[in-house]
Amino acid sequence: MTKQEPNDTPRKSWLTTLKVYLEPPSVRMLLLGFAAGLPLLLVLGTLSFWLREAGIDRTTIGYLSWVGLAYAFKWMWAPLVDRLPIPVLTRLLGRRRSWLLLSQLAIVLGLVAMSFNDPQVALTPVVWGALAVAFGSATQDIALDAFRIESADVDRQAALAAAYQTGYRLAMIWAGAGVLWIAAHAETSVVTGYQHGAWHTAYLVMAASMALGVVTVLASPEPLRRVLPPAKNAVDWLRGALVEPFADFLRRYRWQAVLILALIATYRISDVVMGIMANPFYVDMGYSKAEVATVTKVYGVIMTLAGAFVGGALAMRLGVMRVLLLGAVLSAASNLLFSLLSTRGHDLTGLILVISADNLSSGIASAAFIAYLSSLTNVNYSATQYALFSSMMLLLPKFLAGYSGRYVDAFGYTNFFVATALLGLPVLLLVWLASQAKLAPSPDK
Repeated sequence: MTKQEPNDTPRKSWLTTLKVYLEPPSVRMLLLGFAAGLPLLLVLGTLSFWLREAGIDRTTIGYLSWVGLAYAFKWMWAPLVDRLPIPVLTRLLGRRRSWLLLSQLAIVLGLVAMSFNDPQVALTPVVWGALAVAFGSATQDIALDAFRIESADVDRQAALAAAYQTGYRLAMIWAGAGVLWIAAHAETSVVTGYQHGAWHTAYLVMAASMALGVVTVLASPEPLRRVLPPAKNAVDWLRGALVEPFADFLRRYRWQAVLILALIATYRISDVVMGIMANPFYVDMGYSKAEVATVTKVYGVIMTLAGAFVGGALAMRLGVMRVLLLGAVLSAASNLLFSLLSTRGHDLTGLILVISADNLSSGIASAAFIAYLSSLTNVNYSATQYALFSSMMLLLPKFLAGYSGRYVDAFGYTNFFVATALLGLPVLLLVWLASQAKLAPSPDK
């Protein structure tokens, strides 16, 4: 029997379609998505705001964004997460949940370490703490992506992706707006300007907020997982854990694997490269903590949530590839609006309009892209293969983003935002080519 194309599936009412978000796997993804989204801004976006307020120059902030390369190289230890049991924990919780819990504890410890160090006095300890958070967060992503893929069939992956994105974006409100609000409230009127104590308090609160993820892991059932034959020896284990997941992908897609990997490596390049300089941009344009928190971290995330739900529903009705193309067009075009905003100085109304367009398009693109990546995996190697895909998604963009501060210092914000929009043009061709290719479905999907 051949797999039905998305356009051949029976049409369902919108009410029936949306009920998928109330199913238990979707609810769990909502809560675990919160745990996944919390650390990201705290070592990238929000951290760049903190560093800029502390007087760290833009070029250094750009280079420090390479902390995020931990997410791009997570495929290197994904096979361990996919197959290696953790003493005691795996026996008690199962493989997916034990790795989730361990990674969450690493995130908490890293955030606490960051909070106790002032970048204005000593930047290096803050960087080490951020690295611990990034590695813990990347490991959590590996286990969580596998947990999600193994929790439902392929028809519901877009909905799970949307629920995951919802929790993720809610966490970004807390890790973005929440941090700024807490830091602003914790400032004393006796001292003007930068105050490390305010950021110390804010990051400790963020560390405590990871408790939601810990409780969800402990309360969630371990997904049913196929029992793999035991390895005969160490070489056999390494072959099954390291070589076979990548060989399986190449066997299934052959020459088309190059096209798929090229699309994965560039799809989010406009958003990622631009995002590193977003918070320094807000600081330099004179926006206050309250304005940035309210507009970009709350209202903006709400727009992203709307986009994620729209993207997930559209992917179920119209097919993933069509929504993937739509998201690529909107993501690149929205960066041009930031270029226009950079010429207007402190313009709160303009900021609201730009954030509306940018975050709505980002939500649509993210939901479709996660569903696309999930459809490419083999359930036998879900953690390793998905980690490879999501790592490739970040490697090139994160590397280029490290030079974003130097580019802004040399050419200004206006030219920088235009350049990031142009980076998205090759993506449109790659999405079109991928949509024309006849890709074989993943086994057991």
